[in-house]
Amino acid sequence: MFKKHRTVIAGTLVSVLLIAGGCKSNYEKLKASNDNAKKYQEGIKYYNKKDYSKAIELFDDLTQRYRGREGAEDLFYYYAYANYKLKDYTSARYHFKNFADMYPTSQRAEECRYMTAYCYYLDSPNATLDQDNTTKAIDALQLFINLYPKSERVADASKLIQNLRDKLETKAYLNAKLYLDIGDYLSAVMAFNNALRDYPDTKYAEEMEYQIIEAQYLYSHNSTELRQDERYTQAVSYADQFIEKYPKSKYLRDAERLRKNSLDGVEHAKRVLAAAANDNKLAKKLAKKDTTVNQQQSEAGKHGERSPQNQ
Repeated sequence: MFKKHRTVIAGTLVSVLLIAGGCKSNYEKLKASNDNAKKYQEGIKYYNKKDYSKAIELFDDLTQRYRGREGAEDLFYYYAYANYKLKDYTSARYHFKNFADMYPTSQRAEECRYMTAYCYYLDSPNATLDQDNTTKAIDALQLFINLYPKSERVADASKLIQNLRDKLETKAYLNAKLYLDIGDYLSAVMAFNNALRDYPDTKYAEEMEYQIIEAQYLYSHNSTELRQDERYTQAVSYADQFIEKYPKSKYLRDAERLRKNSLDGVEHAKRVLAAAANDNKLAKKLAKKDTTVNQQQSEAGKHGERSPQNQ
C-alpha cells in the first residue's frame, strides 16, 4: 500500500513538471518562431498584464524585423515603456529618444522626448556622487522646452530643472566643505568662491562666505612667516565684507574673532620679517622653511590629496 502511495505521488509530480515544462516550452517556442504577428500580439498581452520582462524579450526579437513596417510605431513605444516600468532608466531613455528621432511627427513624439529627459532625471544620483547624469538631465529637459515651448509639460520640466540645479548647488557646497574638512584650505577658499560665483542666490551663501574666512585664516596660520602678511590680510578683507553684509549673522562673533586673530597674525608676521632683515641666520631659516612647505604642498597636489571632487 505504501508502495502504491509513493507511485501516486511520483505520478503527480511528473504531471506537474510536465505541465510546467509545457508552459515554459510554449513561451520558448514562441520566442524561437518566425511568427512575428503572434509575437507582437503576445508581447502586447504580456505588457498589459504587467509582465514587462517577457514583453521585452518578445519585443527584442521584433524591433529589427518591424522597423519601417506597419505597427512599428506602437512596438517601439511599448518597448520604451516596458523598460521604464522595470526602472531600467538607461535603456528606457535610449528607446524613448530612439522613438522621438524615428517618428518626429508622431503624436507621441513630444511625450517620448519628455520621457527621455525624465529618465535622465530619475537616474540623477544624490548630491554626494558624480553629477554627470544631473547635467545631462538639465540639458535634455531644456532641449524639450526649446522644442515644445507651448507644451503642457513645460511647467513640470522647469520644476525638474530647478530641482537638478539645487542638487548641483548642494554638490558644489559639499565639495568645497570637504576641502575644508581635510585641511586643504587654499582649495577650500577657491571652491567656496567658485560655488558662490556659479550659484549667487544659493541658500548656502552666508555659511559659505563665513567658511571662506575660516579657510583663509587657517591657510594663513599654516603658512610660513614669509607668506603670512599677505594671506592674513586677505582673511581680514573677507571678514570685513562678511561683517558688513551680515550684521546679524549667527556667525558674526566667529567672523569678528577670526578678523582679530588675522590682524594679530599680520603684526606677528611683520615683526618676524623685520627681525629677519637684520638677522641673516633667521632669514635663511625662514627661506628654508618656506621651500620645505612649498615642496610638501606640491607633492600633496601630485598625489591627488587635493581632489575631493573625484571621490
